Amino acid sequence: EVQLVESGGGLVQAGESLRLSCAASGFAFDDYAIGWFRQAPGKKREGVSCISAAGIIYYADSVMGRFTISRNNANNTVYVRMISLKLEDTAVYYCAARGRYCAGARGISSYEYEYWGQGIQVTVSS
Repeated sequence: EVQLVESGGGLVQAGESLRLSCAASGFAFDDYAIGWFRQAPGKKREGVSCISAAGIIYYADSVMGRFTISRNNANNTVYVRMISLKLEDTAVYYCAARGRYCAGARGISSYEYEYWGQGIQVTVSS
């Protein structure tokens, strides 16, 4: 059974930090790109970051310099370290997996992601 399980979300104040984890099982993790997406209330889902199977990394402009994605193939987990959190980072965050390469010209498209996690809430308060 394929599973992607997000953890590490919660309620923080603006300027604080969180680290999200995405633990994967049931597929050949090493061969997949892992993306992070988020959806705020009333807004469309947007790509946040992606790390390819080879470790090539992409970020949305809105998180560049504040978010850091990494992967540990030994434990089938992808992390995103989020610092200097802003109110506008409040959203449900999802991780997802697709074959080898991140999608789209900027690497943060949600095109053809095969597997998705259930999502985790991140709330940034003032």
